[in-house]
Amino acid sequence: MYKGLLLLIALFFTGGSDAQSSRPNIVYIMADDHTAQAWGVYGGILKDYVKNQNIERLAARGVVLNNVFCTNSICTPSRATVLTGQYSNQNKVYTLNDALDPGRDNIAKDLHQAGYQTALFGKWHLKKEPSGFDLFKVLPGQGVYHDPAYLDKDNWNDEEKGGVQYKGFVDDITTEMSINWMRQRDTGKPFFLMCHFKSTHEPFDFAERFKDLYQNVTFPYPPTFLDSGASTTGRSFPGQPLEELGRRYQQASTGTFWTSYPELPFSTAGLSPLEARKKIYQKMIKDYLRCVAGIDDNIGKILNYLEASGLDKNTVIIYTSDQGYFLGEHDFMDKRLMYEESLRMPFIIAYPKEIKPGTRLDDMVLNIDFAALFADYAGIKKPAYIQGESFRKNLEGHTPKSWRTDMYYRYWQHLAARPAHLGIRNSRYKLILFYGLPLGMTGTDQRTTAPAWEFYDLKKDPHETHNAIREASYQSVIEKMRKRLLKLKKEAGDDDAQYLIIQQLIEKK
Repeated sequence: MYKGLLLLIALFFTGGSDAQSSRPNIVYIMADDHTAQAWGVYGGILKDYVKNQNIERLAARGVVLNNVFCTNSICTPSRATVLTGQYSNQNKVYTLNDALDPGRDNIAKDLHQAGYQTALFGKWHLKKEPSGFDLFKVLPGQGVYHDPAYLDKDNWNDEEKGGVQYKGFVDDITTEMSINWMRQRDTGKPFFLMCHFKSTHEPFDFAERFKDLYQNVTFPYPPTFLDSGASTTGRSFPGQPLEELGRRYQQASTGTFWTSYPELPFSTAGLSPLEARKKIYQKMIKDYLRCVAGIDDNIGKILNYLEASGLDKNTVIIYTSDQGYFLGEHDFMDKRLMYEESLRMPFIIAYPKEIKPGTRLDDMVLNIDFAALFADYAGIKKPAYIQGESFRKNLEGHTPKSWRTDMYYRYWQHLAARPAHLGIRNSRYKLILFYGLPLGMTGTDQRTTAPAWEFYDLKKDPHETHNAIREASYQSVIEKMRKRLLKLKKEAGDDDAQYLIIQQLIEKK
C-alpha cells in the first residue's frame, strides 16, 4: 500500500509536469516598421526584390493574416498595446514620449504567474523597466545598429544610460541572446520569448554582409508616388514627404544630425524636384531592403534552432511588426496615419498542432487581441484588463459569428503636418476625423489645425487617393459610420471626459 501511494504521488507530479510541458511555448518576433509592402508574401511592387526566404518558410508552415491592424500607429503605444491588450486610452501610453508603468498589468506577468518562463531581448522603447520577465536585455531608447549597448536588471535606469556593449550588428546580437536563452532554459516549463529587432527603423542601416546587395538595382515606384496632396486628393494635411528624408540625409552628411545614415554623403543639388524625389526614394528602398535581409536571416536562425531542437512541434511562432510604414506611397515616409500602409500590421503565425500550413486569414484582427491569444494558448482565462479577444479559433478556421467587422483607431501625438485623429474602418470603407488638437498629450505641437473629415471607399479607391467625404452618393454610408464610430469609441472606453469638444465634433458632422 505504501509503494502504491508513492506511485500515485509520482504519477501526480509527473502528470503535472507533462500538463505543463504540453502547453505550447510562444516565440513572438517583432520588427520595427517592417511594413507589409516589404514582406513579399503580401505581394506589392517590391515582392520580387525582397530577401524573404525565411519569412516565406514561416508562411508555408502557418497562416498569413491579411487584415491585422494597429490601434495607434506609432512605436511606443503599439508596443504597450501588444503587452497590455488595451487601447492607448486605457494603458495610458498615448505618444512616443509616454512610458508603460511597470506596475500595470501585462500579459508577460500573467504568463509568468501561470508557470511560463519569460524573456525579452532587443528593442523595448517603453521607457520604464520591463516587468513580468525572468530575464531581459533591451536597447536603451532606440538603440543603435552597430556595437549596441543593452540594459538588464542589474544596470537598469530610467534615464536609459549606459549598458553593456556588444560588438556586432544589433539584430544578430538580439537573435543570439534569444537562442542562447532558449538553450539554457528550464526544459520542464513552457516559455514565452519576445525577440524584438531594431530593424527596419530609420536610419535603415544594415549588416556589413549586405553592403553589396541591390547594387545597380533601380526599384519600381508605388502608384501614388506622384501624389500631389490636397490639390488632387482632397487630403486635409501635408504629411511627412520623402523630401523630408532627403533633408535629413543631407543634414546628416554634415555631421550635425541626431543620427547617421549608411553610405553618406548624399546630395540632390542640381536635380529637378522629381529627380530629387526619385533619388531619395531609391536610397531609402535600397537601405531598407538591405535592413530587411538581416531580419530574414535572423528569423531563419530562430527557425533552425527550434527545428533542430524539436521545439517547433510545440511552439507557437509569430512574426509581426509594431505597425506599418510608408515607403514612398503618397510621397510619404514614416507612419502614424490611418492610411492603409501605416495602419496595417503584417502578421504570420505557425503552430503545427492546430494551424493548417500555407493558409490565409481575412478576419479583422487588432493588436489589442495579441495578449488574449497568448493567454488562450497558455490555458489561462483571459485577464479582465484585456480589451481584445483571442483569435485562436479564427486561426483554426472556425471564426466566431460575433467576430468584429470594423475597428476603432486613434492617433494622439498631434503635429500640424500630421494632426491627431481618430476613425473607423470596416471591410470596405474608412472614415477619419482629423481633429487637430494636442489635448495636453506629451510631445505634441501646440499649434492646432482645423477639424477635417476624410472618407475612402477602399474597394473603388484602394490607394486612398480621393477623399469622398462630400460626395452625395456616400452620405448615408458616412452617417452610419459616424454613429458606429461613436459606439466603438465608447466600447474602447475612450470617453474624452476632459475633452468634450472631440465628442461634439463627431456628433455635429
